[in-house]
Amino acid sequence: MALLARARELEAAGRSIIHMEIGEPDFVTPQPVIDAGISALQSGYTHYTPAVGLQALRQRIAEFYLQRYGVEVEPQRVVITPGASAALQLVMAVLVNPGAQVLLADPGYPCNRNFVHLLGGLPVGIPVSAASAYQPETQQLREYWTEAVAALLVASPSNPTGTLLGEGMLREYHAIAAAHGSSLIVDEIYHGLVYDRQATTALAVSEDIFVVNSFSKYFGMTGWRLGWLVAPPGYVADIDKLAQNLFLAAPTMAQHAALRAFDEDNIRILETRRREFQQRRDYLLPALRDIGFDIAVIPDGAFYLYAGCRRFTDDSYRFTSRLLEEAGVAITPGTDFGNNRPESHVRFAYTTSLENLQEGVRRLRAFLS
Repeated sequence: MALLARARELEAAGRSIIHMEIGEPDFVTPQPVIDAGISALQSGYTHYTPAVGLQALRQRIAEFYLQRYGVEVEPQRVVITPGASAALQLVMAVLVNPGAQVLLADPGYPCNRNFVHLLGGLPVGIPVSAASAYQPETQQLREYWTEAVAALLVASPSNPTGTLLGEGMLREYHAIAAAHGSSLIVDEIYHGLVYDRQATTALAVSEDIFVVNSFSKYFGMTGWRLGWLVAPPGYVADIDKLAQNLFLAAPTMAQHAALRAFDEDNIRILETRRREFQQRRDYLLPALRDIGFDIAVIPDGAFYLYAGCRRFTDDSYRFTSRLLEEAGVAITPGTDFGNNRPESHVRFAYTTSLENLQEGVRRLRAFLS
């Protein structure tokens, strides 16, 4: 965020900046959803909804799981939230007491650690590597698990590495958590943005897994602040109470607009965009490798490349700062994502046009030579 703020300062001063630091799709929300939002306002849908969300939207999300994954989900288990961040906060609030531990992959999305800290818990990073596709290995889980562990939180596809968890690994994670009387939380907010194989939802494994998803990434609705949580049946009532106290309800207009997001004409737009993200990945990955960045794993999804930069620096934050100031290219240092060799890694987000990516690569070559 500090680099983004500085990049905007430079742009305001007239500098050209290539943005590869932002984890936000560059496409605007598809027009069918925008039109639905406008219609909702004009129809007077400006009052609160129930804390768990519009029943019609909960039903529509349940239908989506059946259509896309062949998995039956009871609509009453679906909780609509102000973004996936609120969903993650609800899960932590219902599971984490002071002193409890939550196991997380390192590197991983930085806010997850802070959601645990917020409840007085202790986030425990498990160092992962390319050898395990940057996902925790079962042997590591057995080594790190203690009586204090309340939950394991994993992401598929993950941020910052874009790697995907298959059904077999999800079942192993669930079995280990269940054996310890703990919970499994799976962040699936990049589902839909998967390129080379089909994604498996953790809901296909068991109904006692917490699954978080979002309208921000695949559906392109970041500013609408809308996500959802599918909770185990026994937790829904308590999550309802927490939602009432923490944020009351997700934005009403956004919920009505999201009903349109699942329609076939809108999905066609989203699939066109997914293919464009894949084209960007397929350009940027070999280009960065050719320059000298070490990318050991081809990401299955999301829109990130997690790259080793040891050939160029032993201080990723200083490296990214210089790259921004001297070359006008903004990327994210590994220091954002944990304590597992952050100084030798950076993240590239291909959330800008192919033309911008090509210009960014040109500037990188010039800067590094």
